[in-house]
Amino acid sequence: EVHGSNEEHTNTGEILIMQLIHTIEFSLGCISNTASYLRLWALSLAHSQLSELLWNYGLRMALSKEPLYTSVILFLITYLFLSLSIIILVVMEGLSTFLHAIRLHWVEFQSKFYSGAGIPLIVFSLNSVVEKNSLA
Repeated sequence: EVHGSNEEHTNTGEILIMQLIHTIEFSLGCISNTASYLRLWALSLAHSQLSELLWNYGLRMALSKEPLYTSVILFLITYLFLSLSIIILVVMEGLSTFLHAIRLHWVEFQSKFYSGAGIPLIVFSLNSVVEKNSLA
């Protein structure tokens, strides 16, 4: 037996230990990914609670006023309700959920499939495509 040879010497114990390590790593990854996707669910719950809050303290309050002022107050409160709904719920919550979903796909989902393996990145450039076609 030559010291430093490239032959792999594996026995059953090494294989079992490696499989145990991979099993633990996979299990922890599943738990971590599930918890991350549960955060998206929590964001949707927060979104529904904000909608309910705006409804209860906005339109419902305007509808409970005396009939003389109801139309004016309802118009103002409806405008306020729609403005806040669009600004808070659609823009902020939508952006937050969108960014969180991108992070989940980039960090957790793609980490299961991507391996660079030392291959250098070749950036796509239209100029290089045009140059290759003009030379051919």
